[in-house]
Amino acid sequence: MKPLSKNLIIFFLVVLALGVIFSSYNLNGDEPEVIGTSTLVEKITNQEIDRIEIEENTLKIFALDETEFEVKKESGESLSDLLTNYGITSEELSAVNIQVVEPSMWISLLRSILPTLIFLIGFLVIFWFLINQMQGANNKAMTFGQSKAKEVTSKKDRVSFKDVAGEAESKEELTEVVDFLKHPKKYAEVGAKIPKGVLLMGPPGTGKTLLARAVAGEANVPFFHISGSEFVEMFVGVGASRVRDLFTKAKKASPCIVFIDEIDAVGRQRGAGLGGGNDEREQTLNQILVEMDGFSPNNGIIVIAATNRPDVLDPALLRPGRFDRRITLDFPGLKDRKAILEIHAKGKPLEESVDLQRVAERTVGFSGADLMNIMNEGAILAARHNKKIIAQKNILDAIEKVMLGPERKSSILSKKEKKITAYHEAGHAIVGHMLPHCDDVHKISIISRGRAAGYTMSLPSEDRKMHFRAEFIDELAMMLAGYAVEKSTFGDITTGASNDLQRATKLAQNLITQYGMSEKMGPRTYGEREDLVFLGKEIKDRRNYSENTAQLIDEEILRLVSEALETANKVIKENQDKIENTVAELLEKETIEKERFEELMGPKATESKE
Repeated sequence: MKPLSKNLIIFFLVVLALGVIFSSYNLNGDEPEVIGTSTLVEKITNQEIDRIEIEENTLKIFALDETEFEVKKESGESLSDLLTNYGITSEELSAVNIQVVEPSMWISLLRSILPTLIFLIGFLVIFWFLINQMQGANNKAMTFGQSKAKEVTSKKDRVSFKDVAGEAESKEELTEVVDFLKHPKKYAEVGAKIPKGVLLMGPPGTGKTLLARAVAGEANVPFFHISGSEFVEMFVGVGASRVRDLFTKAKKASPCIVFIDEIDAVGRQRGAGLGGGNDEREQTLNQILVEMDGFSPNNGIIVIAATNRPDVLDPALLRPGRFDRRITLDFPGLKDRKAILEIHAKGKPLEESVDLQRVAERTVGFSGADLMNIMNEGAILAARHNKKIIAQKNILDAIEKVMLGPERKSSILSKKEKKITAYHEAGHAIVGHMLPHCDDVHKISIISRGRAAGYTMSLPSEDRKMHFRAEFIDELAMMLAGYAVEKSTFGDITTGASNDLQRATKLAQNLITQYGMSEKMGPRTYGEREDLVFLGKEIKDRRNYSENTAQLIDEEILRLVSEALETANKVIKENQDKIENTVAELLEKETIEKERFEELMGPKATESKE
């Protein structure tokens, strides 16, 4: 129901209510006293009445002393008959001035039409409501194929490129797109054409949607945004209809930007699913391809799309002319992580001792979304302890919570299990500290987090894109150190090393089959990753080698793991006293930070990797 119709109905109802109220009450002041007929007869007999006014079934009595009374009589009975029945003579009645008062025209009219009017208005309200319900259903049916894209109009919570830390190259590409829309003449003079599409690719949480919001904040042009899943419906043809409607709206608002988030929902490779040519998703994709680069030009419309699965997109969608630019976003480096932390620290009261550089060093491989989550979790931890200022410890604890899960204080280990966990983690830490190519140990703890009874946090001192074989070999030894120290100390092993063994086996397999780092197996890869697109996308390793080669790979994996275990045992044997010192400290304090660990161990063994 429209707001105007509602207001009119409310107005009429208020007017009727006021009419009823005003017609029911005397506006002249106090109500006169109501007396019986016998009292009236007595007053007439005693000659105390000056005049009587007859108003329908009500008699208004005015006494000689200016007192007013009121008498109710039966409908259809005249005053003279009434008084005669009570013994009033004609002489006594003639001494009283009797007047008949007719009600006002408006009151008479209101009384006559009020019941009909109330019924009519009630009927109209119900009829109007039913009509609007029917029209709403029809409108939904008629708009089923219309685009659900939303246009950014509000300036509230606007994001600009200043609010996006890092990704300098990506921002430069998008800034150029915005400038193209603002100053098209500058580019047209040198024969440059506006790019039709920009594809933002990268892992989840790296800022693809945030960059698109920044484009909306920077550009003084209409900005439409929609999710890829909003195109697809159960009925074939609806998605294609919505694509057509979206670009029709965009043409009217040209120049403009259209942002499609998670485009892989409709942009997956065609011909690999069910439904054949009538597949709704494929029909939608076909329409997107035509709209972006078909016979009808879309001048002034730039399509920005985001996905973290570029490998599943249809090749026709990725060609120049549709997505002319592909911007790859990656996890931020150390400098960018610090800048992101500073942005998310705004509005949060931090202690002066908070060192965001140290936080950035501990968050290698974290995305922008992870860093935002860390600052938020740090604030929550501070509030949980009734603190009004966020301390460094709150943020560092938040890192561990995000990486490993919350502390499981209710999971209390027995004295024996606690001792085994302490030796296990001390083994990881000391082997990692003594081998030159392992990452620095930042923390050791025997406090349960997530599914782990304890953990050793080792992080690289710098961001690296490439890794040496020597690094992997030392890492293998560090993974197996917990297993080795359990066996050498207690003469038996526990299930606590199961995850370490899985990771070590997988790493050894990758060294041989993917990285070509096995001298025996040679510089080649083994196995092919096959993409199976069937109601989605699955990845499966397919063998491209013989059974004899498979046996050699198994033997080589076992050799690498066995050599790594020998290395771990050797380091543990040579540093048994340091293990005992570390275990004693862990059992006492449960946690050892980097500075204290280096005091116990001495400087880390290093070797040039150049």
